[in-house]
Amino acid sequence: MSLEEQTRNMQERTFCKWLNTKLEANAYPPMSSLVQDLSDGVRLIQLMRCRGRGSLLRWHLLTGDTSLGRYNRNPRMRVQKAENVTKALEFITSRGVKLTNIGPEAYSGMIWTLILRFTIADISEEGLSAKEGLLLWCQRKTAPYQDVKVQDFTHSWSDGLALCALIHCHRPDLLDYDRLDKEDRHGNTRLAFQIAADHLDIPQLLEVEDLCDSAKPDERSVMTYIASFFHAFSSMEQTETESRRVEKFADLMQSVWIIRTDYERRARLLLENLERIQSQWAASVFMGTYVDAKEQSAQFTTYKQTTKRTWVTERQDVITLFGNVQTKLKTYSLAEYVPPKGLAPLDLDAAWKRLLESEAKRSRAINAEIRKIKEGLRKKFADIANAFEAGLHSISVELTMIEGPLEEQQQQAKEIQTRIPQLSEDLALVADAEAECMAANVEENDYTVFTWQDLEFELGLLIQNIAKKISFIDNQIVSRDVTNLTPAQIEQFETTFRYFDKDETNTLNQMEMMSALASLGIVYSNQDVDYIYEQLVGDYGAVTFEAFINLLVDITEDQTTPTQLLESFQGIAHSKPFITELDLRLAHIPQSSIDYLLNAMPSSPPPDDGAEPEYDYVGWLDEASGVSVNNECLSAFQDLKLGKKHKYILYALNAGNTEIVVEKTSSGTYEDFLGDLPEGEPRFAIFDFEFEKEDGGKRNKILFISWSPDGSKIKQKMVYASSKDALRRSLQGIAFEVQGTDLEEVSHETVLEKVSKGN
Repeated sequence: MSLEEQTRNMQERTFCKWLNTKLEANAYPPMSSLVQDLSDGVRLIQLMRCRGRGSLLRWHLLTGDTSLGRYNRNPRMRVQKAENVTKALEFITSRGVKLTNIGPEAYSGMIWTLILRFTIADISEEGLSAKEGLLLWCQRKTAPYQDVKVQDFTHSWSDGLALCALIHCHRPDLLDYDRLDKEDRHGNTRLAFQIAADHLDIPQLLEVEDLCDSAKPDERSVMTYIASFFHAFSSMEQTETESRRVEKFADLMQSVWIIRTDYERRARLLLENLERIQSQWAASVFMGTYVDAKEQSAQFTTYKQTTKRTWVTERQDVITLFGNVQTKLKTYSLAEYVPPKGLAPLDLDAAWKRLLESEAKRSRAINAEIRKIKEGLRKKFADIANAFEAGLHSISVELTMIEGPLEEQQQQAKEIQTRIPQLSEDLALVADAEAECMAANVEENDYTVFTWQDLEFELGLLIQNIAKKISFIDNQIVSRDVTNLTPAQIEQFETTFRYFDKDETNTLNQMEMMSALASLGIVYSNQDVDYIYEQLVGDYGAVTFEAFINLLVDITEDQTTPTQLLESFQGIAHSKPFITELDLRLAHIPQSSIDYLLNAMPSSPPPDDGAEPEYDYVGWLDEASGVSVNNECLSAFQDLKLGKKHKYILYALNAGNTEIVVEKTSSGTYEDFLGDLPEGEPRFAIFDFEFEKEDGGKRNKILFISWSPDGSKIKQKMVYASSKDALRRSLQGIAFEVQGTDLEEVSHETVLEKVSKGN
């Protein structure tokens, strides 16, 4: 088939479909052949009688009110058919459509003339009309699509993309252009035809093959179909424009209504808030305290910095709303807005003026209340402080007037001391009153010269004076009762005690006690000082003057017990385990006594460096003191070490502290051994300690345990300490020595850890 025949067939088929859309819309049967069905003029007259709306074809321009008159509905003769055709052509010509060379066989040209005149001719785009205008419209709509280049009404539409682009441009909800297969020409064209028919009411005037398989699609047919898109979308845009116009007006009226409603609501709320706050101020009552007045002042300040500023902004916004309403109404020549009674801008101004007057009144009331409260706080503090100071002065005078026997003075002073807690409570009232003044920023006070700090200092001095008075009386009683010291010694000891009692508590701490003893020429090792201090604290609760005097009495008694001899030698040797000739000379011992001691004490060979010989005073004293080791001690030890007859042995000093004896032997456990240790007395012990090595094997070690509990008396501790070496030297084969002052230090876990580390 030639290109001309293809074009003619495509054109006739397209025009026939286009005409059928009109006929079917008016209940006329459709045509099947353009030439055959129009040849008798009946279909042509029916087309002239069709009525319809729709800007798509503008066919109503053809009909009007002019009647076609009578015509042959079933013509059989050629002349009848010719009459019908002539009648229709005359009707078309009467509507201003110029038809030239139109005969019964040239129906395609006639139909194209009608389509061109009433469907395409009124298309206008940027001054262009008809074909050029329609082409420009297509180009503008498809310009954003890179795969579409509309140059004409033939080949530009052969891949279906231009049709899809037109649809997507106006109705992107109907297809996803980006997901199209750009190579599927038939599929894209078919999809565009289907969507246009189903969703846009654009009849399918063309076939897929007309565009995709034709060497050159018929331009008139394509223009006819594309014009349907133009009118469909133009109608849609016109409807949208009308809707937007109505919507805009409705939005305008609604916005005016919203602004008016918002203005009235906010103006009414603002007025209510202004009245409410003024009512609150009018009903407010001061509680008479600075905290309450300051709280109300703070609330008023917070109101001015927050709430009021919000209302200032709101007032301005409300006035602006009112102006906006009037401006909108004036712009559209609508009636001016008149607010409800009491909500006009002038009403707001009047209410605001009343608020400012109420604020000034409220501020004056708060300031007056604060000034009154501050003056009251000054007087309150002055009354309390002056009364307290007068009480202190009265007690101080009473303290100086104490007289009579020491016991009565002691009783009077202690009775005065019982008043201190009440004074402390009264001082707390002064502190509370001053705190109230400070909280109220009251700095000056013309009603008193005292501050809480002044009175606290005076109370502290009174407490110290009472304590000193009681201590002085107590010390005088102790000094009076001591009969084995001379008055000079008592005076010396009392002066020493007071000097080292730095905190004036009538007690000495451990360092103060050691320094006091040293100042009297009594020097002990640190370990001995620990023993003495702990014993005194245990007996007296603290190293009081009484405890100190009794200690000195005990120390200065003219006795020569082994313990005292050992202490004396240790003091001269400065706690060294040996003594030199120079130590003896520095102690101011007579020369004859020094010569005797140097001959009697065992000495080590003189060192090569020419230093003085060192004399073993400890061993000599053990030998000379009379503290010996009973033979049974060694026998029991041999039975434990070699015969394994015992598990542990307890050693003790006899009643006269002259001999170390066996107190107990046992085959019991370590727990039994701990149970046999006395709580308040020293002991020596031997224990055959068995333990497992890390590799799993068992080992035994013989332990020498020196038990000296904290609760022991000082003399007992010192006697046992000076006797230990005598026993220790007589027992050969001891592997480990343990010293304990409480059960924790000699517990199985502690000893096991020490023994394991030393293994």
